[in-house]
Parts: sequence; C-alpha cells; structure tokens
Amino acid sequence: MEKKIKCLVVDDEPLALAQLAGYVKKVSGVQLVGECNSAAEALDIIRSTDIDVLFTDISMPDMGGMELVKLLPQTCLVIFTTAYPDYAVEGFRVDAVDYLLKPFGYHEVVAAVDKARRRLDSMPKADETARLTEDDYIFVKSDSKMSRIRIGDIMLVEGLSEYVKLYVAGESKPLTTLLSMKRTEATLPDDVFMRVHRSWIVNLKRIESVSHLRISIAGHLVPVSESYKDTFQQYIERQLLK
Repeated sequence: MEKKIKCLVVDDEPLALAQLAGYVKKVSGVQLVGECNSAAEALDIIRSTDIDVLFTDISMPDMGGMELVKLLPQTCLVIFTTAYPDYAVEGFRVDAVDYLLKPFGYHEVVAAVDKARRRLDSMPKADETARLTEDDYIFVKSDSKMSRIRIGDIMLVEGLSEYVKLYVAGESKPLTTLLSMKRTEATLPDDVFMRVHRSWIVNLKRIESVSHLRISIAGHLVPVSESYKDTFQQYIERQLLK
C-alpha cells in the first residue's frame, strides 16, 4: 500500500484556510495532518510530527511564510499560497515546490501535490541515507538557502532543543537547521562520527586532542558525558599507540 503524503496547511484567513483544507482532503494519497491559523501553531505540529508537505500563506501577522520556511526540517517540502504575485521570485529562491496565486482551485492544488510527490520519490529513503560515507554530500537548509556540504567536512554537531548546529570546515559560522540529534546521528556514518554527549556529535577524524574527557576540535572543547564515556574510551584505546 502506498504511503500517504502528510500535509499541513497554514493561513491566517479562516475562509482561505477552510477552502485549502477542503481541497487537500480531496486529493488522492494525501493525509491532512492539521489546519493552522498561524506559523507558531504550525511549528508546534512540525516539531512533533513528520510532515512531508507544508501549504503556507506568505503574508501573515507575527511570522510570515518566508520566516516559517527558515525553521523547517530539510525533509519538509513547501507550497506557498498568496494573493501577492510579487513574492514569486523569493518563493522559488527558498526552493519551494510550487507557488499558488489566490484565488486558486482544486486542480491547481492537485498539480502542486503531484510536483511534491515526484520530489519526495526522488529523495533518498532512510535506509539509503544511513549508508552515507564521509565523501558523500548532503544538502542542509539554513538561513533560507540549501547549502551543499561534504559529510567529512562536518567537524561537530551541537544539539539545541529542536535544532542542530553543524560546524563545517571552511564555513565562518555554523549552519543551523531544524533537525533532531537522533535523526542526525542516524544519518551520519557511524565509522566516522560518534555521539559523546546528549548535545554533541564529533567527527572522530577531526579530533586534535583529548584531556580529562574534553575533546578539542577546531578551537572547541567538547565534554564527554558519563553515558557515552565507556564507548569513547574504548575507541581511544583502540587508536592508542602502544
């Protein structure tokens, strides 16, 4: 049985939200997870549920659609809905799947979902991403753009609640993206990366020194917590020159 595409719709106008939700419910192979009247409400759902496609209005109070996109996990695709054509160029700059100009109809929603389905089908599955090597490349969504980085260039990963910071060689500042530490740890090759703390994953090949269970990498001192101490010390013992 084909897995249904999980969709979330966001619009601060009640009538527009109801109409869009009605359209999405009718699309074959789609599951409407929720209807939100604000970006903040949508973020709460996104942080607790895996969403495949987000339909969002662009012009909303407090937080607009463009700001919301910056906080999405890289696996969540976006379809913008708006009454203002001036946003079209900016929408495609953030890699939106489609851009629906109000008023739009059911068939336009179906076409947009079909575009999203094709992109989802082309994305690597979980078991494929788990086999990544340090010479592979991934795309990370950060600051409204998709950055292409080599796995082996990731020196450190820092977990911050619903976000992670990737410290990448050659980058002046870390890339921040909405992703869990659990998902990040599962994606990175475990022969190169090791979790040493609830909030830290290190690239073992980038370790410069270890002192009193403090790892030095690129000017950062990373603590090794009690929960991960034995595994890390076993690794060090295997690498120790005797």
